[in-house]
Amino acid sequence: MLGQMMTLPLTISSVLDFAVRFHGKTEVVSKTVEGPIHRYGYADLAARAKQLAQAMGALGIGPGDIVGTLAWNGYRHVELYYGISGIGAVCHTINPRLFAEQISYIVNHAEDRYIFTDITFVPLLEKLADQLTKVQGFVVMTDRAHMPATTLPNVLCYEELLAGRPTTMEWPALDENAAAALCYTSGTTGRPRGVLYSHRSTVLHAMAINFPDAFGLTARDTVLPVVPMFHVNAWGTAYGAPMVGAKLVLPGPHLDGASLVQLMEEEGVTTTAGVPTVWLNLLAHIEETGRKPSRLSKVVIGGSACPPAMMEAFEKLGIQAVHAWGMTELSPLGVINHPTVGTEMLPEEQRKAIALKQGRPLFGIDIKVVDAAGQELPFDGAGFGTLKVRGHWVCDSYFRQERLATHDEPGWFDTGDVATIDANGFMQIVDRSKDVIKSGGEWISSIDLENIAIAHPAVREAAAIARIDPKWGERPIIVVVLKPGATATPQEIRAFYSGKVAKWCEPDEVLVADSLPHTATGKLLKTELRRIYGRG
Repeated sequence: MLGQMMTLPLTISSVLDFAVRFHGKTEVVSKTVEGPIHRYGYADLAARAKQLAQAMGALGIGPGDIVGTLAWNGYRHVELYYGISGIGAVCHTINPRLFAEQISYIVNHAEDRYIFTDITFVPLLEKLADQLTKVQGFVVMTDRAHMPATTLPNVLCYEELLAGRPTTMEWPALDENAAAALCYTSGTTGRPRGVLYSHRSTVLHAMAINFPDAFGLTARDTVLPVVPMFHVNAWGTAYGAPMVGAKLVLPGPHLDGASLVQLMEEEGVTTTAGVPTVWLNLLAHIEETGRKPSRLSKVVIGGSACPPAMMEAFEKLGIQAVHAWGMTELSPLGVINHPTVGTEMLPEEQRKAIALKQGRPLFGIDIKVVDAAGQELPFDGAGFGTLKVRGHWVCDSYFRQERLATHDEPGWFDTGDVATIDANGFMQIVDRSKDVIKSGGEWISSIDLENIAIAHPAVREAAAIARIDPKWGERPIIVVVLKPGATATPQEIRAFYSGKVAKWCEPDEVLVADSLPHTATGKLLKTELRRIYGRG
C-alpha cells in the first residue's frame, strides 16, 4: 500500500520560487568586480534569472546542454546558478585557479556550449580560446560601459543579453534526477574528474547544510560565503540561504582581510565559510587593527584541517569556529563538528580535542573506516584505515569516465582519506592516503605535525612531507613559512616538538621557505613539495 501524499519534484527552481514568495525583499548584496556594491532582493534575482533563462533559449541552449561559468561570488553568478538549471541545462562552474591546460581540458571534456565570464578572466580565456573547440560563444558578465576590448570570438554583453526580455515565465517541469550542476575536482593526482549533481541531490544537500547541527542558517542570519562559487558551488550556500530566507552577501574578488572585515561589518554578517588560508589573512588583519566584525558569530572551516591555533584565535574573539569536512564528490558536505549532549559535558581539554576532529555525519550521509582487507573497523577512535562514504548527495560515478577503483565497493565511495571514527561518531582525518608518512612500518600523521608547527608563535603556515630514508623507508620533514616580521631558527622550531609527539615522530629536519605551493582550492600542494624536498 502506498501513502497518499503529494509528490513534488525536488528542483532547484523550487528553492528560488519559495524565496520569492516568502522572502522576496531579503537582500542579496554583492561587492562587484567593477567596484561598487550592488544590492537587490530575491524577487529581483528571480526576475533576472528568468530573463537569463529566456536569453539562453534564444542562444539555442536547452535541456542537457552544459554552460560554463568563470566568475567570482556575485549576483550575476547566482543568476546563472538558477537560470541555467531552471531550464534543464547544466551549470558548469570552472575554477580559474587551475592550470591553463587543466581549464582547457575540463571545458572540452564537459563540451561547454557557452562560457559566461567575469571581466577578470577575459585575458585568461583569450589565451585559451583557440583550444576550446566546442565553445560557441562567450558572454562577459558586465554592462556595455564596462565591456573590455577583447579578441574573444562571438562575444556578448551579459546585460545586453538580458535587456528587454520578460521577467516572468513558468519554469519547465523537470525530473528531479536530471543533471543540474557540474564541478571538476582539482586534479592533484591526475586529470580533473567531473562530478555531475542532480536537482534532487543539490536540494537535499542544501536542506542538510541548514540543519541546526550544520551551518544552521535561519531567516535572521546574514551569510557571506568566502569559499568561491567555483569551488563545489560555494559549499551549497547559494542554495541554502534562499531556502531559509537568509541575507546573502557576496565578496566578489575582494578576499583580503581588510575587505572581508569591512564588508562583514557593513552588512552585519553572522555566518561565513571558507578554507584556512583565507582565515589566516582575516585573523592577521584583526590582530593588526584590533577590529573584528561585531555581529560575526560563526565561521565554518573546511577544505583542509583547521589548526588548533586558528580555532583558539577565533574563540578568543568570541567567534565559534566550526570544523567541517567534505569533497567535490560529496556536494561537498560530509561531516561537521557540533557537540552532542555527552561530549558537551566532558572536561575542557577533551572537548577541545573533539572539536578539532572533522565531525559527525549529517542525516543523509553514512561513513565507515576499513582496513587493508576491506573489513570495517570499530568506532573506537583508535583503529584507522580508509574512509568510505555513501549518501543522497555522494557521486555514484564520475562524469564521462569509466568506473574507477574509488567505486569498487558497490554503494560506497572511497575518499582516499585515512581516518578514525570514535564511539560518538566523530570522524577524524589522520591523513590523505598519499600524504601519510610511513616510517619503519609505523604511520605518522602529517596533519598532527603541521598543527604543532602552526602552534609555534613565529610560524604562519606549515607542511609536513615524507623524505625517502634508506633505513626507515620514510622520515618526516616539515617546511614552514614564518609570520611577517617573526624570526625563528629551524632548530628552535624542531625543539618545539619535544614532548608533543613521540620522539620517533618528530621531524628530522625543519626548512624555512618564503611561501608554500597550494592547489586551486587552497590546499597545500604536497606533490610539489615532495618533488622539491622529498629526496633530500
